[in-house]
Amino acid sequence: MPPMSATAFFFISFSALMHALWNLLVKRSQDKTIFIWWMFLVSGIMLNIALVLSDQPFPSLPPRAFALAMAGGICFVLYHLFSGMAYQEGELSLTYPLTQTSMLYVPLWGVFFLHEVLSPVGIAGIVLVACGAYCIQFRRFSAGEALRPFLSLGESSVQAALAAGLIYSIGAVIDKIGVSEFSAIHFTYVLVMFMFLFMSVNLMRPRYRGRILGEWQVNKGQVLISGPVMLLSFMSFRFGLQLAPLSYAVPLRQLSLLVGVGIGTLLLKERCGAIRLCSVMIILLGVFFIRQG
Repeated sequence: MPPMSATAFFFISFSALMHALWNLLVKRSQDKTIFIWWMFLVSGIMLNIALVLSDQPFPSLPPRAFALAMAGGICFVLYHLFSGMAYQEGELSLTYPLTQTSMLYVPLWGVFFLHEVLSPVGIAGIVLVACGAYCIQFRRFSAGEALRPFLSLGESSVQAALAAGLIYSIGAVIDKIGVSEFSAIHFTYVLVMFMFLFMSVNLMRPRYRGRILGEWQVNKGQVLISGPVMLLSFMSFRFGLQLAPLSYAVPLRQLSLLVGVGIGTLLLKERCGAIRLCSVMIILLGVFFIRQG
């Protein structure tokens, strides 16, 4: 398999930057589930306007495209729900690394189901990125800290984090198939609409009654910013996914962790300890290997 093209590398790297930015806005929101719904609503409106103004008519997609988009939408919504459960019930340093276990599954699915062939350099890059992403939330350097998440498998938060990682990896395979067989922008449109539909159904539960307008009134400015940022993240990643192997694309998107650390250090005045710095260096080295692989 030839090295990743510069175009694919640019699209996925840009997607990582946008991904980190909209996640920052979500973290600063008051009611995160509602905020994400508003974010999808704004990005969906923008996508509809773009398609209406486009000179190209919306193609007649076959049932397979809608089935893939619906399945992908279910996976990504479940990923958000399980991640939210993990972060709410457990410690971030315990649960976050486990949500990144999708990178362990994605290369396997890429090889077995998509017939991707990875170079030794590329495999080394994937392993380095996965190690860096796993270590970035550790509290100290020790074998016990490295094994702590797996010694807590009985906790519901840990189980939710592992489920999130597995479900995301399945959604990524579906996503890759969709953008490979159909137009990236039109497949992404259907995917976003399904995700918005599923999130809207979730918000019909009594526990969310009266909370939708409240979040808009408090954070309307952030919602209007996050919508286009998320749309740019979605579209650029799928354009890159058309051009790059899934096994490389998903680990490369972990560049968003580097952006997150940079934002936390420079804008939020968070301390960047030795563990985070080492993890960032490991991820950067892995990204270099993936680019060469």
